[in-house]
Amino acid sequence: MLRNSKLADHYIKKIIQCFCIDIPASKTALLLGKNRNTINRWYGIFRQVIYRHQTALKDKLLGRVEVDESYFGAKRHRGYHGKLKRGRGTLKQPVFGVFERDGRVYTEIVPDCKRLTLQAVILGKVSIESVIYSDGWRGYNGLVDVGYSKHFRVSHGDNEFARDGHCHINGIESFWSFTKRRLAKFNGVSVNFELHLKESEWRWKKQPDELANELWQLIRYY
Repeated sequence: MLRNSKLADHYIKKIIQCFCIDIPASKTALLLGKNRNTINRWYGIFRQVIYRHQTALKDKLLGRVEVDESYFGAKRHRGYHGKLKRGRGTLKQPVFGVFERDGRVYTEIVPDCKRLTLQAVILGKVSIESVIYSDGWRGYNGLVDVGYSKHFRVSHGDNEFARDGHCHINGIESFWSFTKRRLAKFNGVSVNFELHLKESEWRWKKQPDELANELWQLIRYY
């Protein structure tokens, strides 16, 4: 990609810096005096590279692991007047998240948040020796039966959000908040949602300089 680019490396690095600070493409074009289509093209390349990098991480998460699901998109079905529950009466896209404390976060777009769906993701991404923390959603029932002998839960329905100083899912909930704040700047994302999701996964808890250095190394081999 760099070899075929008409832009000098120092200009590409400036675009990377703006991207990693989370400056929108339109403002980056003004700041750098470049055509907006050029900046949009590079931002698209960055997101593709990040997506490929994140999805290529194969190591299972290990240790103390938090699991949770969240919903993105429209709020409810037209004409639905009942009380909203998890996924009921909603058009929101369900996303499942796994957070390794002091480590990385993994997200996956899922068709639903039923027990078998969530168990399949957990079995594929979480080492069986891990300690799992979740809320009381019934989709997490049966984890002990499939080999996760240490599964602790907090009951959000009973206003319980932490217990014994370690039983909580504050980390993954912090990630959901971070991601939704980012997407709000784009007025929501209806196109290439999976790219923005993995980008948020990659960005979380990293400083702009760290992101810029990592992204430069990634695109060198794109």
